Amino acid sequence: MLSTILTILLVICSVLMILLVLLHKGRGGGLSDMFGGGISSSLGGSSVAERNLDRFTIGVGIIWFACVIALGLLLAYQ
Repeated sequence: MLSTILTILLVICSVLMILLVLLHKGRGGGLSDMFGGGISSSLGGSSVAERNLDRFTIGVGIIWFACVIALGLLLAYQ
């Protein structure tokens, strides 16, 4: 029962993590800069929305990591 709940939580966190990472603004050095996408990027500081997105991404990442560790321990000692 607990392993099923952790597996479902892990899948939800994984999908959410993918979406959150895709929402982040590019920082440069990627394929978009190679083809001129970095020319129009602003050099301003982080906005409040970006900082909150960073915090939310870190929080989901910690939950994802905890689920992976908990599932590993649960399946190892079952």
